[in-house]
Amino acid sequence: MTVDRVPLKQEAVEIYAARLDIPPIETYRLAMMLSPDESDRAGRCAFERDWRRFVVARGRLRELLAARLDTCPEKIEFSYGKRGKPMLAPPFSRGGLHFNVAHSGELAVYALSHEGEVGVDVEVLRTLPDADDIAARFFSRVEHASYRALDPCHKRTGFFNCWTRKEAFLKALGDGLHHPLDAFDVSLAPGEPARLLRLPGSPGEDDDWRLTSFIPAPGYVGALAIKTASPARPAAVTASWSALALP
Repeated sequence: MTVDRVPLKQEAVEIYAARLDIPPIETYRLAMMLSPDESDRAGRCAFERDWRRFVVARGRLRELLAARLDTCPEKIEFSYGKRGKPMLAPPFSRGGLHFNVAHSGELAVYALSHEGEVGVDVEVLRTLPDADDIAARFFSRVEHASYRALDPCHKRTGFFNCWTRKEAFLKALGDGLHHPLDAFDVSLAPGEPARLLRLPGSPGEDDDWRLTSFIPAPGYVGALAIKTASPARPAAVTASWSALALP
C-alpha cells in the first residue's frame, strides 16, 4: 500500500491521506479485510460510489493499524464509544494507540497517536450557496464575527477552516455534533495558526489541547485535534508532505 504521510514536528501524531478512487480489483481486495458488521454497513450504501469509498477508507485504516500492531488487517477488532467513535478493542487496545478517520470526496485522512485522544476532519473546498446561513446558525458569536469580517475571496477557506477544526475537536471528544458547535471558539482566518480560543470548563483547560490545520491534497483542507498529557508542548504544529510505502 502506498499512502501519503504528513510527518508532524512532534512525532506523537501521524497523519496519512489515501485516495478512495482506486481500481476495482484493489477495492475488492480491501473489501475482503472487513468484518461482517463493516460489510453490512457497506452493503447499506445506496450507491456504488459510496460503497467503494466506505470499503477503501476502512480497508486502508485496517492496513495502517495492522502495520503498527504487527497483525493481519482482517484480525483487528473495533469497539465503539457511546456516540459511535471507533476505537481498538482488546487485546489490540493494550498498546494505547488512538486513531481517527475522516473522508470527503475521494480522499480519506487518518490520525494515529500514542499520546492521547485524536480527532481529524477533512473537507473538499467547494462553494456552498448557504455558507453564510450555516455560519450564522452554527458558528459561535466570535467565529461568526471573524467570518463576516473576512474579505469575500477568503470566506470559503475561512468557512472550511472553522468547520474542520470544530469537527476535529468534537471527534476527539467523542461527542460528534451532540456537543453544541457554538460552545467553543476556534480561529478561522486564512494564514493564521489553528487555535482553540475558548473551551467550556475550567480556566486553562485549553492548554490540554493542540489544534492544527493541514492541506492533504489540492482542493482539500484538513484539521487535527489532540488531547495531550504534556500541556507545555507547543500548540502550533507544522507539517510537510512525503511519500511512505507500507506493507
